Amino acid sequence: MNSNKSNQPLKGLRILDLCEGKGDSCGRYLADLGAEVMLIEPGQGSPARRAAPLVKGHSLYFATHAANKKSVVLDIAQEGDRTTFYALAQQTDILIHSCSETALQWLNEITPLVESEESHLITLAISDFGDSGPYAGYAGSNAVHMAMAGITARSGLKDREPLLPPGQLCYEAAAIQAAWVALVAYWQSAHTHRSGNIDFSVFEASCQILDPALGVTGSAAGGQSATKLAPRGRPPEGKMYPFFPCADGFVRICVLNPRQWQAMSAWLGDDHPYTDPAYANMAKRFKHMREINLLIEALFAKENSTDLVAEGQRRGVPIAAVATPQQVLQDHHFTARGAFTEIDLAAGLQGKAPSGYLKINGQRAGIRQPAPVLNEHQPNFSTDRLALRSASPAQSTRRPLEGIRVLDLGVIVAGAELGRLFADQGAEVIKVENKAYPDGLRQSLQNSPITESFAQGSRGKKSLGLNLRSEKGKQIFKELVAKSDVVLSNFKPGTMDSLGFGYTELKAINPRIIVSESSALGGSGPMSNSMGYGPLVRASSGLTGLWRYPEDECGFGDALTIFPDHLAARVSAVAILALLIEREKTGVGGTVSLSQAETILMTLSTELLSESLQEGWLAPSGNRGRFDAPSNLFSCEGDDEWCVIDIEGDEQWLQLCSAMGRQDLAEDQRLKVASGRLAMRDYVEQELSNWTLERTPQQIVETLQAAGIAAAAMARINELPDNPHLKARDFFRINMQPGLDAPLLTENGPAGRSYLPEPEIRPAPFVAEHTRELMRDILQLDETTIESLIESGDLEVMVS
Repeated sequence: MNSNKSNQPLKGLRILDLCEGKGDSCGRYLADLGAEVMLIEPGQGSPARRAAPLVKGHSLYFATHAANKKSVVLDIAQEGDRTTFYALAQQTDILIHSCSETALQWLNEITPLVESEESHLITLAISDFGDSGPYAGYAGSNAVHMAMAGITARSGLKDREPLLPPGQLCYEAAAIQAAWVALVAYWQSAHTHRSGNIDFSVFEASCQILDPALGVTGSAAGGQSATKLAPRGRPPEGKMYPFFPCADGFVRICVLNPRQWQAMSAWLGDDHPYTDPAYANMAKRFKHMREINLLIEALFAKENSTDLVAEGQRRGVPIAAVATPQQVLQDHHFTARGAFTEIDLAAGLQGKAPSGYLKINGQRAGIRQPAPVLNEHQPNFSTDRLALRSASPAQSTRRPLEGIRVLDLGVIVAGAELGRLFADQGAEVIKVENKAYPDGLRQSLQNSPITESFAQGSRGKKSLGLNLRSEKGKQIFKELVAKSDVVLSNFKPGTMDSLGFGYTELKAINPRIIVSESSALGGSGPMSNSMGYGPLVRASSGLTGLWRYPEDECGFGDALTIFPDHLAARVSAVAILALLIEREKTGVGGTVSLSQAETILMTLSTELLSESLQEGWLAPSGNRGRFDAPSNLFSCEGDDEWCVIDIEGDEQWLQLCSAMGRQDLAEDQRLKVASGRLAMRDYVEQELSNWTLERTPQQIVETLQAAGIAAAAMARINELPDNPHLKARDFFRINMQPGLDAPLLTENGPAGRSYLPEPEIRPAPFVAEHTRELMRDILQLDETTIESLIESGDLEVMVS
């Protein structure tokens, strides 16, 4: 697809990167898309070069997060280097930094440039909690954000301790939202000729991307909001998406709708007690789920996972193997898609890592160059500047994506969220739908005209009732394509082509059109037709297998999560906007193709690279941090009350000992360095547990944060609306949604504090609410023609 077109739409965009180990994936993703990203490093190199894990002195984190970037060493103490930095900043479009002391010194050097009315420089500060609000001075970590964003409380199994997910999901996901904000700001600057500072908070982004309290929930939630699905404590073992042991591991299935149950029932044979068609009803079937699962367990027990997956696919039963990291690295589907690439770390040292998030114009937008050697490059930009500027500036209060029209065929979480991101920024987003094939988010247990989940995912959109299977309906869609900018879909691969809406056909109608497709395992490869449910995607990508209690081979802890849907939507959004930016120069659109599984692989880039070099390194580790101790969840005073304590380095260890009043621990020579603390972590954690059990989470957090220690209380998702930091930073908005009993609390924009306009919060549409309006305004159809198309069933309108 489009193999003659570039997969680097941001070529010529100039970025200075001073993140120094936090938010590094933001610059990496923009570099993957073609931006020239220049790391500004001190003489000893960025702290990211020393970030664990290390193999033969080489940071695997730096290898995966600095690929495609350039390295320039500048010394803030040298006048000549300060002059060089100022000159670079004058040529830069976006400066990304993590609010480190060094980064703030560099920013101080260019204050006149940043504050100049003629400046086009966008500065994006990525920090744990932002520079305002009651938690602005808090120390953060991935585990801290997991706890505070309400994720930890829902992770794990009933009557057991909470279970942190593997990897650094909060930082990885937040960095992609930061990339979205950076490009939205760049687009806005191009049209208004105004730039400024953006104060971006990892905590706020974590609340929006990783199982958000106010976001879209999956179709199995029956339209309910996340806050109503979050009872105190963890959920019971996978009832909706159960696991079954087999001869060589585990498989996971998602049998929800009647068709899927009929296929599963036939697989069980014709002599089991649940053959009655009435069991196609999910509510009736769930009353007997324990007995049904025992039958499935017996059927699967002696089969290997590969055969079970093949048979499930043949029968139409959604199923996936719970893959190990080594199985993921060797997976034939990922290999066929080029999802992994070899990375040269040093002479004779080569590993394997995920290559990139997605494909642009049919080509992987991924690693082209390895992470740079320190000071490898000259302090100048080498490419022609993209220089996207409108001839005359628009009002600075305009919504950034005003004038962009999006045809949104997306469904469920990932589909809804992608369209909403564009609607929030001012695009006209038209949800194309048909009552015969309702979006799962519209379905509710009470058959309500609208659901909270749909309202969260489709606020600000318009609804067009259109029959895409009739000839006239198809013609109407093509006429809309001729007058639109973007088409979004997340159907099973091949669906758009079967409808006659493949990119080749749509490009012939409108060469400027940008088409984005998203699916579970991507649009190509031997497993591309796998059914796209998040639990199966997590299983196939290795996330589920790592997200379990280490001592329990079947203790998987991702029962409630809908990850990676919200993240995948943002990955696609960044790529689409990159193509819109390129289109301003070329006049030609392009394609975006995303695999949700590969989105997960990219969040585990460092860990998978380490596993490729040290087989067995990547295994379930529970709540324990790998690189220092204490770094864990600890029980506190109260019922099911927990806190995160996460130290990093010998100095923080001494600060912790002082805060606890334990001079004896501070003087223990065996605990002076991280290796000693890790060797004695059982002892260290027990001593700390004795201290936390006598205190409330809030007392612990106040004491330790005052000492500079990353610590957080485990928050419940229904507590977030009262979070003082979120309230102080205007995280919440109100959506006056018709069809709901009360105003709906919803989230604000993605940028934290910035000069960008906030989203205009408009209600989500009822089914086919805007059909007549859209046909009149866009296609200029008269009333007689519209009514005729409605009568023939080619168009649908809202039933009052």
